[in-house]
Amino acid sequence: MVWIKSIGVAFALVVLVIAGLSAYGMERWERTTRDLTARLDAARVPLAAKRFDANELDGLPAPVQRYFRAALKSGQPLVGAASFSHTGTFNSSATAESWSPFRSTQRVVVNRPGFVWDARIAMLPGIAVNVHDAYVTGDGLLHAAVLGVFTVADQRGSAELARGELLRFLAETAWYPTALLPSQGVRWSPIDEHSARAAFDDGALHLALTFTFSADGFIDTVRADARARTVGDHNEMLPWEGRFWNYVERDGMKIPLDGEVAWLTPAGRKPYWRGTIETIVYEFER
Repeated sequence: MVWIKSIGVAFALVVLVIAGLSAYGMERWERTTRDLTARLDAARVPLAAKRFDANELDGLPAPVQRYFRAALKSGQPLVGAASFSHTGTFNSSATAESWSPFRSTQRVVVNRPGFVWDARIAMLPGIAVNVHDAYVTGDGLLHAAVLGVFTVADQRGSAELARGELLRFLAETAWYPTALLPSQGVRWSPIDEHSARAAFDDGALHLALTFTFSADGFIDTVRADARARTVGDHNEMLPWEGRFWNYVERDGMKIPLDGEVAWLTPAGRKPYWRGTIETIVYEFER
């Protein structure tokens, strides 16, 4: 029976070590999150316009006009910033189905455009991977660490990464729809009766996304022709798509509560993020 007792002591020590590392990692991770968010907010610039003016819609492609009329009311205050919380599942495998639950918070600023996504993905009981995905003052960042301590991914500083993170900012504007107005720097061009192209710049970065709209006028999908996906020790350029549904009214705007993100691979569509908005707080320009 001595060996059973020894195993129990060893197990208790392992649990204590993991708990200690988790507490240390969380404190350090939260400090980094605060620093990133502070940088994001420090670069915030007031919007030139304060409220939605329907005259902005003149000359826009027909599906874009329908979208804004469905999503916004005349005189709607423009979103300057927003804070979200999400729950959902994340697929950590590029080839298989390896879904894990996550919880996350996100801070978004419209001008200068940027965001900080702070996620905790439960990979194993008691073992989580913390993830920062961010676009701050023109720089992209992707950092993942087990227990917030042991780094498993760390990308930052490249033009390719910055472009990918700005693509995410533009794709997620369904959650802060006034950011898609022409007065916010978005240039719309027609494709067909159900889709249009949105071009957007931030500094030296120039990009475009294809928005497809549903029969009731809302954003259905958002697609980039190419975004860098990390596979092993290299990046590959693939089409990338976000999908939204379950639209509800929040603070006068119609936004989707549910979304999914996928890579469009030669073998087919590969979803890797599915999430639901749990809370959202807007900061409007006044």
